[in-house]
Amino acid sequence: MLEKFRIGKQGEVDMLRKLEAEDKLPALYTGKRPSFADAIKRDKSGMKVIAEYKRASPSKGIINLELGPVDIANMYVRGGASAISVLTEELYFKGSLGYLDEIKPCGLPMLRKDFLVDPLQVVQTASTPASALLVIVRMFADDVLLKEMIDKTHAAGLDAVVEAFDMEDLMRAKNAGARIIQINNRDLDNLGIDMSRSVEFIKERNDNEIWICASGINEPDDCTKMAELGYDCVLVGTSIMSNASPENKLASLVAGAVR
Repeated sequence: MLEKFRIGKQGEVDMLRKLEAEDKLPALYTGKRPSFADAIKRDKSGMKVIAEYKRASPSKGIINLELGPVDIANMYVRGGASAISVLTEELYFKGSLGYLDEIKPCGLPMLRKDFLVDPLQVVQTASTPASALLVIVRMFADDVLLKEMIDKTHAAGLDAVVEAFDMEDLMRAKNAGARIIQINNRDLDNLGIDMSRSVEFIKERNDNEIWICASGINEPDDCTKMAELGYDCVLVGTSIMSNASPENKLASLVAGAVR
């Protein structure tokens, strides 16, 4: 699955390398970039919820193409989201890098969620108003390259959300200096959900880390359970975007997170 996504991003990487050779890489965004880490870190009010703008996915197909980025961003603000995850991958998730600019006025910090494989994509992301980007451990066979991707993200003033699917991923993330760790419960072989990952892996959390649970969060009780386990945050996309009222669905999950 990830190799398919890697191949799909090659054109973007080639384009960025061409721009680099011509000294035409996009300039750093100079506007306000709210802290993603501060927004999602658990506090006295309870665990936080990252709501995702997710129009489609390989596991679900088309989810919701009707709601535009501005509409959904306003719903997420009213529903109580602490941050917004924005799918920018175009081929399989029907996303766009331009959605980051469209969603920015809502004021919530944004995570660029994509399959990033090259430090030039950090430069590209830093030219947008995103506050964070996703680094998937398994996209990097070499630990040196993984650490370079994380370090360059931090150096650009962005937070790196480092995603692990198993214990090996998790240990590599920690060794590479991850500050924000996201546990993904999705099984990449069959696209099913295995919530035992979040249950077991949270035992490895250090006090100076921020932890996110992703995939498989559908009901308020799911949020309550993750809060009880000690997660700072949950990331939810499909169950919100597929609901007849995304705003109300999100509000119910936020309520579950703070119980």
